[in-house]
Amino acid sequence: MTEIGAVGLVLHPRRDCAQVIGTMVDWARSRDIKLFGVESEVERARGAVSSIGAEDLAGRVDLLVSLGGDGTMLRAMRLGIPDRTPVLGVNLGKLGFLAEIDPPELTDALCAIDEHRFTTEPRSGLRAVTGDKDAIAFNDVALVRVPGNGMTAVRLHVEGHPFVSYSADAVVVATPTGSTAYSFSAGGPIISPRAEGLLITPVAPHSTFNRAVFLSGGEKLALEITGSEVGVEADGQLIGYVGAGTVIDIEVLPAAAQVVRLGRTTFYQRAQRKFGLSGFTSQGEV
Repeated sequence: MTEIGAVGLVLHPRRDCAQVIGTMVDWARSRDIKLFGVESEVERARGAVSSIGAEDLAGRVDLLVSLGGDGTMLRAMRLGIPDRTPVLGVNLGKLGFLAEIDPPELTDALCAIDEHRFTTEPRSGLRAVTGDKDAIAFNDVALVRVPGNGMTAVRLHVEGHPFVSYSADAVVVATPTGSTAYSFSAGGPIISPRAEGLLITPVAPHSTFNRAVFLSGGEKLALEITGSEVGVEADGQLIGYVGAGTVIDIEVLPAAAQVVRLGRTTFYQRAQRKFGLSGFTSQGEV
């Protein structure tokens, strides 16, 4: 990454970002750096940030800064895919796994990045394809039951062969990043973000086989809908409905996003803090 010439802002749709935007504007002016933001969001910056289309943002900037929670960070990561633009997460809500800093640390963090005192952590994504439709996610793709339509019935095909069938409230296909999200709430394991593969977890299963399955990133996965219509969600956003006989192909997108890390906490320290696990020591404690 060369010296920063432009930074793109990705804002939480509802949280008050004014103070953090002000910090960004002051820092950018002091270093003659341009700020850009998505057209529908920059009006909240009151003219201090230039407007640009979402599809063009990542290609115009050297760094994306997500102001919000993990949901905003996931959106910034998706925007950064074409150019693998590094993404810095600034946490404006509850502690997440992806955000690296809190607002008081922002100026120091930006200076460190501009002076190349940081690393990037690659995060794999996944693409779900059926027919002429596709969706990209960094946490998970979930097939969820439609109220009144019965259970979500899905047959897993691995490497072109049927492997196991699930009947459940939902079937979640997660990346290692997403192993701490929906899959975890359904009893799935925590997977290191350094791993590469697909974690399939049934939610409230009603089938004989009720365990999660982890596939390597190179193994082909297809999901065949064997029951009634189900909803398809990507990173928590409903993208459509599919019926019996539909096959959804899932592929891993290796290192699809680059998350900025400043070496202040590890993934496991963030997990300890998030889940209130014993043994967590906050920064500065002995």
